[in-house]
Amino acid sequence: MSLLRPWRLFAAARGCSVRGLGPGPAPSSWDFRAGPPPRPRPFHAGPWLWSSASSKDALVKLRRRTGYSFVNCKKALEACGGDLKQAESWLHKQAQKEGWSRAAKLHGRKTKEGLIGLLQDGNATVLVEVNCETDFVSRNLKFQQLVQQVALGTLLHCQNLKDQLSTYSKGFLNSSELSELPAGPEKEGCLKDQLALAIGKLGENMTLKRAAWVKVPAGFYVGSYVHGAMHSPSLHNLELGKYGALVVCETSERKASLEDLGRRLGQHVVGMAPLSVGSLDDEPGGEAETKMLSQPYLLDPSITLGQYVQPQGVSVVDFVRFECGEGEEAAETE
Repeated sequence: MSLLRPWRLFAAARGCSVRGLGPGPAPSSWDFRAGPPPRPRPFHAGPWLWSSASSKDALVKLRRRTGYSFVNCKKALEACGGDLKQAESWLHKQAQKEGWSRAAKLHGRKTKEGLIGLLQDGNATVLVEVNCETDFVSRNLKFQQLVQQVALGTLLHCQNLKDQLSTYSKGFLNSSELSELPAGPEKEGCLKDQLALAIGKLGENMTLKRAAWVKVPAGFYVGSYVHGAMHSPSLHNLELGKYGALVVCETSERKASLEDLGRRLGQHVVGMAPLSVGSLDDEPGGEAETKMLSQPYLLDPSITLGQYVQPQGVSVVDFVRFECGEGEEAAETE
C-alpha cells in the first residue's frame, strides 16, 4: 500500500487538498483511483499587495498629503495600482464629486454663522465673509482654511488688477463673482470648487457671501480691525472674527503710530456702524448720528471722532465694515 494513502484518506475526511492548502472537493466526489485531486487555484491578494513596507509607506504619505481617511487612501492606492500621484488625483476627484452632491442636497439651508477674514499684503488689503450654518463649524480648522483660501483668492485678484494708482481704489465682489475667482497657485479650479470640498467634508451648507478690497499708493494708509480676532494657524497675517473694518486714511508722512491709530479707527467703525465719513465741519451728533466724523468717539464719547483724528495729522477718506450674517434677518423677513 502506498505510504500516501493514509494521508489522502485523512485529507479527504477533512475536505482538504493533498497538494495545496486551499479547500478541495468533498470526500464523496473524490475518485482516488483516478489519481490525486486537482491542484487548487492559487490565492490572489488583489491588484495591490499590502504586505510590503513600501505600500504601507505610500499609504502613510498619501494620508499626510491629503488628510483623507486611511480607508479612502487605501481605496485610492488600490484603484491606481499603488501610484501615489495618481491616487492623490483620484482622491481629489472623488471628494469633489461627493462635495458637489452634498452641496446640492444642502442648498437653501440658512447660513447665519461664519467668519470675517482680513488679509493685508503690501499696499492691498481685503475683507471676506464666508458663512455656514452653525458656530460649531465656524470654529473648525477646515472651515477656517476655506476662509483663508477665499481671502488669498481675493488678494490675488486685487493685486492682478493693472491700475495706475494716483489715489486709493476700492472694490467689492458679490457671491457669484467671488465663487468664480481662481483658487490660487497651489489649488485647482475656482473658489466654488473649494467651497464644495468643504461642504462635503463638514456636512453643512456654506456660502461665499462677499469680499471687499482696497489698494493704496504712497501717501495713504489702511487701518484695520477684526473684533474677537484669532490668527490663522497656517497664515500668520490672516485675522478671523465676527466683525471687520478697513479705514482708508490720507497722510503726509508715514508715522510709527499709524498702526495703532488705524486700529482705533477700525474699532470705532465696528462699534458705531457709521454710514458715511462726513466732514470735520459737520455739527457733532448724538448716538444716532450716522456720519463717522460727527459721531461720539467710541473710546472717549466726550469728543467726536473728528476731534480725535484732527490732531493726528491724518484725514479719514473712506471705510468698509463687515458684520458676519449681516442682512440675513432682513432677507428672511422679505
